[in-house]
Amino acid sequence: MISRLIRSKLRARSAEEIADLRLAALSWVGITCFPLYYVFFAWLMPQPYENLPLRLAGALLALGGLWARHLPPRQRDIYTLVLVMYELPFFCTFMFLMNRANATWSQVMLVMLVALFHFDFRKALRTGAVGMAAGALLALALGGADMLVATEVLQLLPVQLFLVGWMWVFSQSRKALEEEKLEGLGEGLGAVAHEMRTPLASLDANVRGLSRLQQRTGQEDPVMRQALGRMQYEVRHMNHMIDLFLLSAQAVRKKLDPHESLSMLDTVESALRRYPFTGEVQRQLVALQVRSDFRFGGQNELAIMLLLNLLRNAMQAVQRAGKGRVRIVIEGARPVPRVLVIDTGCGIAPRHLSMIFQRFFAYPEHNGAGIGLALCRQVMQAWNARLHCVSREHAYAIFVLEFPPQICR
Repeated sequence: MISRLIRSKLRARSAEEIADLRLAALSWVGITCFPLYYVFFAWLMPQPYENLPLRLAGALLALGGLWARHLPPRQRDIYTLVLVMYELPFFCTFMFLMNRANATWSQVMLVMLVALFHFDFRKALRTGAVGMAAGALLALALGGADMLVATEVLQLLPVQLFLVGWMWVFSQSRKALEEEKLEGLGEGLGAVAHEMRTPLASLDANVRGLSRLQQRTGQEDPVMRQALGRMQYEVRHMNHMIDLFLLSAQAVRKKLDPHESLSMLDTVESALRRYPFTGEVQRQLVALQVRSDFRFGGQNELAIMLLLNLLRNAMQAVQRAGKGRVRIVIEGARPVPRVLVIDTGCGIAPRHLSMIFQRFFAYPEHNGAGIGLALCRQVMQAWNARLHCVSREHAYAIFVLEFPPQICR
């Protein structure tokens, strides 16, 4: 089980997947270690103090973590913090004090700090402070008051503070290295995308020149006209993909903050104007339904490209199915304002639905680079908004964009 979780974590690409796997790992560690170490410390290597009810409570809390993986992200994250607090600072501090700060539990305390500060440093600091305080209060209530100022405990404090300091230094160094790598990756993506503009602009100019030449000579060939139209569409499509790569580079650099107040109707209309439709027939496949407009916090270009990507996926679904239409619905009067991008094309198979927001996952395999939906979700999360999909294979797919009410005014 643990090795499978490790392999899954290595394959995880999104922050949501990693959070889900982290909770799963914490749950299995608690389910395994609470009873196992009771046997070890109560029978094999007896310690001065043991507490079976607390261990059973920890195991049950960890067991609940397997169920909590299916909660919405915010509730799941809260459950994860509670589980971390119980398993690490609370339980370890309480047992450390009740075992009179002996050598075994002094080492456990140091291991606990190392494990705790592998999480986000600020969250680990808050969780550690609350958990250790709760553990100390419970020890105080059960008669361990003298240990709070015992020499054995006070002697360990400088060592613990030194360890926390070094964990902070390591976390800052790791963060700086990650930012440097991401900055380099972002610059590389941006440079490649910009370099692709020149040959595409030349190709577009040549296509337009050939079209004008045919018109002047009066020798228009329907086959040639169709081929030139297809080439123009591919050029527009490639320019759209370049915009996507540039936005991906921007996302890599973490420049996603929602510093603009935008009208959703204006944003959708801009996306429709910029989409590379092959002609009026294809344009008529898309309908816009405005139940009520709303404003949201975001960035104009990012919002347009997000909608362009969802529209592109919907149009491709209709094309693959050989049937269907696309509808964009703006619902700003709801308690949670939202936009629906609905297509009645080929739908998404249940086995693929959970993977469509993974970076580099594309279905079918030749259908793009697999960065579009991952980028869309990353942008929405940066705006404290939510993107999810509801689908039935061979029938429909609905992408739902929900925005926080407090910024939609």
